[in-house]
Amino acid sequence: MAFDIEMIKKVYAELPSKIAAARKVLNRPLTLTEKILYSHLHASQKLEDFQRGKSYVDFAPDRVAMQDATAQMALLQFMQAGRPKVAVPSTVHCDHLITAKDGSKTDLAAATSGNKEVYDFLASVSNKYGIGFWKPGAGIIHQIVLENYAFPGGMMIGTDSHTVNAGGLGMVAIGVGGADACDVMAGLAWELKQPKLIGVKLTGKLNGWASPKDVILKVAGILTVKGGTGAIVEYFGEGAVAMSCTGKGTICNMGAEIGATTSTFGYDESMSRYLSATGRADVAAAADAVKEHLTADAEVYADPAKYFDQVIEINLTELEPYINGPFTPDLATPVSKMKEAAAANGWPTEVKAGLIGSCTNSSYEDISRAVSLAKQVADKNLKAKAEFSITPGS
Repeated sequence: MAFDIEMIKKVYAELPSKIAAARKVLNRPLTLTEKILYSHLHASQKLEDFQRGKSYVDFAPDRVAMQDATAQMALLQFMQAGRPKVAVPSTVHCDHLITAKDGSKTDLAAATSGNKEVYDFLASVSNKYGIGFWKPGAGIIHQIVLENYAFPGGMMIGTDSHTVNAGGLGMVAIGVGGADACDVMAGLAWELKQPKLIGVKLTGKLNGWASPKDVILKVAGILTVKGGTGAIVEYFGEGAVAMSCTGKGTICNMGAEIGATTSTFGYDESMSRYLSATGRADVAAAADAVKEHLTADAEVYADPAKYFDQVIEINLTELEPYINGPFTPDLATPVSKMKEAAAANGWPTEVKAGLIGSCTNSSYEDISRAVSLAKQVADKNLKAKAEFSITPGS
């Protein structure tokens, strides 16, 4: 099931009038998040100035993504809805039931035989109701969504907390339960409490060993695991524009670790390049035609404190690599201070295993960095003392 360019063009065709209507009701400039939310109100929802953190609002997401563990119940529920096919483009991705143990070939064979009944059920239901089906081994759901389905200015829900990864392509993408997915697939309204807005202004440019991952590690240290609850985090500024699309995806992916509803970035050249590189030049062209509606109004970024409930500013030029943990993802320590922090707290200092990939750092950009490091190790005839696993996203 390829991306639905006609659906995307329809969303873009309606953007200018829907955003103009929202701007008139709110009587002020709009953030990117507000543009996406207000342009995705369900037909039954009256347009008004919703109160952040208080109003319950009905939305109409553009698409649904499900992973194999949670899709089972969602599809069982959908089968009871009496619909001949899904109302919005939807996909099932078989990745969560594969146990990483001995390597891809062995693990995939074990999962395919051990979960045969589940996979057969998901495949047959998907086939019957017009749902895209990604078989075991096809890739990690969030990377597949970013490479194939996500589009700037869109709204999607997924039955997994890291659905938020698609914010790297300028979406409002939110993790939900199976019942919510069932409602949207059946064409019903999806309810969400109007989120608060946290703005993160990124100045300067990443350098040295600092990567996009370090941005969200620092943000986690500032906001803590609860600081994003009930809020959407919107990143902007010269530092955001200078970052790759997959780097943006990593930052949005880990917004789940601060409890955020989701995170997003405004549409820019890096997203356009990424869309073209992943075979979606027509989506990039469609987005380019409405790009003023795919970022916040200029007044918002000029004076963010007026439009966001909280504003954080990070100078990327000064940002160094971070290590977060142990025990909690918001314990953020700059790498230069890790030695003394470990000694002071009695933390173990021997690294026994390393992993690159999963749904957070499994893009071509991430894997190519791992390859570069492995080549340097091989060139120097060094041997790894710790276990090192790689899980490519697609």
